[in-house]
Amino acid sequence: MTQRTTVIYPDPETLAQAVAARTLLTIGDLLAEPGRSRVDIALTGGTDGNRVLAAMGASPLAAAVDWTRVHIWWGDERFVAADNDDRNALQARRAWLDGMVRSGTLPEGNIHEMPADDRDADEIAHADAAQTDAVLDRAAATYQRELIDELGNEPRLDIAMFGMGPDAHFASLFPDRPQVLIDDPHVLVAGVRDSPKPPPLRLTLTVPMIARSRHTWVFTSQTRKAEAVARAFAEPRNPQAPSSFADGDELLWLIDEGAASLLH
Repeated sequence: MTQRTTVIYPDPETLAQAVAARTLLTIGDLLAEPGRSRVDIALTGGTDGNRVLAAMGASPLAAAVDWTRVHIWWGDERFVAADNDDRNALQARRAWLDGMVRSGTLPEGNIHEMPADDRDADEIAHADAAQTDAVLDRAAATYQRELIDELGNEPRLDIAMFGMGPDAHFASLFPDRPQVLIDDPHVLVAGVRDSPKPPPLRLTLTVPMIARSRHTWVFTSQTRKAEAVARAFAEPRNPQAPSSFADGDELLWLIDEGAASLLH
């Protein structure tokens, strides 16, 4: 695994501003590389993720980015209807992305949402576990095909951003669930049927796909996450602390003083 670098900020708002600035500056640096045509970045949802997205949208640095060359992906998604407020992509669109599309700053085709659940309420209610798994598998395969179609047979993201929950999960890779142990390099996206955090159905990038990223950033804040951070740092690749599996060419943990309070 790549050696972890940890940066600690005084509070959640400063953390969000710092992650936003780092993201926008890194996108600009990547776009300036000779011969590079695009940058691919995976966003995350949750409290910290939405705070970072709001900071990115408000930052003057955003105006310096050529968004026509930036493609937006997600590290995980709640498998619900496309208009469900739980959708990470819907939250991101409302907060910022749709405004950029309307202004012509960001092409709609550059936004790569994970599939939504298009079943009706009756189908969902009467589906057994096998049927639900089949639906999730098809949705995961669809997103994997899109990654390969856009980025080639060995797709890799330039920036993969993740929050972390108080149970030390990241993406939709949860403690003691089988998805975090997927190590087949050909399985890039997986379905989750029994998420311990609602809603229960999820799609997530797998550890092998995340590990291909040029920049993998995990960020989290507040004292209630301190125990999870300590567990993730204590032992690499611990299934009870899935964020300990985070990897990439560069691995950054960006946390505030509360989240770092149990580190020695």
